[in-house]
Amino acid sequence: MTQARIDSDTLVGTRIVLVTGPSGAGRSTAINALEDAGFEAIDNLPITLLPRLLESGASDRPLALGIDARNRDFSTHGFLELLESLSRSADVVFEVLYLDCRADVLLRRFSETRRRHPLAPAETPEVGIQREQDLLQPIRERADVLIDTSELSPHDLRAEVERWFTSDIESKLAVSVHSFSYKQGMPRGIDMVFDCRFLRNPYWNEKLRVLDGRSAEVADYVAEDARFGAFFSKVCDLSEMLLPAYIEEGKAHFSIGFGCTGGQHRSVTVAERLSNALAEKGWQVSTRHRELERRAQTQHGSNLRTKA
Repeated sequence: MTQARIDSDTLVGTRIVLVTGPSGAGRSTAINALEDAGFEAIDNLPITLLPRLLESGASDRPLALGIDARNRDFSTHGFLELLESLSRSADVVFEVLYLDCRADVLLRRFSETRRRHPLAPAETPEVGIQREQDLLQPIRERADVLIDTSELSPHDLRAEVERWFTSDIESKLAVSVHSFSYKQGMPRGIDMVFDCRFLRNPYWNEKLRVLDGRSAEVADYVAEDARFGAFFSKVCDLSEMLLPAYIEEGKAHFSIGFGCTGGQHRSVTVAERLSNALAEKGWQVSTRHRELERRAQTQHGSNLRTKA
């Protein structure tokens, strides 16, 4: 298989947004919104042709590149190889924008348009939706910006894309706050990581075990740890000190991770609280809970297979 390898020396100053997601989630709408915002937009370009495009030299405009799983040369491994190649250049600013959508909403959209699913042309749309979600899951986990379009109209989606990728993005910084389980490995691309395993663990409370860190009961339980207040205050202070410095360095995105044993309670609570604190200070923040998202994805897939 041909790999999408990039010569990093030729990419100085290039800004790239890679747009992907399941069919029907709104990728074309997002690409059009980025083009209207001043990006040079190219949709459905095969992965094997991306190195040739990017190595032609830095563009005077940022690039928005739509990556479609239906292309014949598409592979998850090839896409991740492309990201690794891009990440080796310190002068490249690149982000992965993933347009996500619930399986039941995708199914409704395909039913309304009476279109066959591109990954299952001779089968039911349910099969194609599940196949594509499984194929894209590793890329979804690598996304810098994830927008769930399940409840968004095309107008709402355009507004959300413009919020993240306006033409004056150089003066802004998109911050993503992640929670994760150390048992499942650290997420790729995290800039700053904090270990929350020293905090009291709600898992050992039977009433709290089935809940997660987004619930008030779990959050209060974690915050009652005598070390929580000082820890959280120092994390906030450090974040607020560093984020302006990264804007000066030209970063468009900065990710902060919190890990615990299972990625369900302590890390989720701290990630939620930091996201809220930074948002109140005016920062542009998104929140990702990797293990909770994986669990929800598994449940959706199980429900879809049961209905099929």
